[in-house]
Amino acid sequence: MILPETTVTLFSSLYLAPIEYYSALKKCDKAVIEINDNYQKQSYRNRCIICGANGPLTLSVPIEKPDSVKCLMKDIRISEHGNWRHLHWNAIISAYNSTPFFQFYEDDFRPFYEKKIIFLHDLNEQLRELICRLTGIDKEISYTKSYITEPAEKTIDLRETIHPKRKSDFKTESYYQVFSDKHGFQNNLSILDLLFNMGNESVFFL
Repeated sequence: MILPETTVTLFSSLYLAPIEYYSALKKCDKAVIEINDNYQKQSYRNRCIICGANGPLTLSVPIEKPDSVKCLMKDIRISEHGNWRHLHWNAIISAYNSTPFFQFYEDDFRPFYEKKIIFLHDLNEQLRELICRLTGIDKEISYTKSYITEPAEKTIDLRETIHPKRKSDFKTESYYQVFSDKHGFQNNLSILDLLFNMGNESVFFL
């Protein structure tokens, strides 16, 4: 994905977003995160894809069923159903405990699976802030006050581009992955995969 030198880019709020998301975030000058869009099921808003011993694995954050068919992303609440925090953290440990950098970052991520966060948007953005800090991505980021129906000229709109059901042309430069001998190189996984495998060199792959 080639972005102009000066950009304002529109993003959705995603859970442990794929590498493509952080690559675009690193390249843009200003980022605006849309939180007034209607929540979409089966999107990266509440799910991510990691890779463990058995191959790619999708982790989904359960949400409370909205009162109406359409509900704004900023109003979506996380459900306490199914002990999901325990399941997600155990899956992350299982997938990445043997990676070179998991122990370096374990204490940064574990608290998110030990505390209750009410809104999905808050979980996503707190994780994004952490990941940006760990990868050295320092961008001017703001949030929409209302839904942007017509982006301004020269704005790049990625709100619906980065989606698990839409084919992406983004290719991650190959990097070390613990289970590549079993499954081959897995492209564009959650940023966790890059971070735990490559540590502070992650920024060079974005």
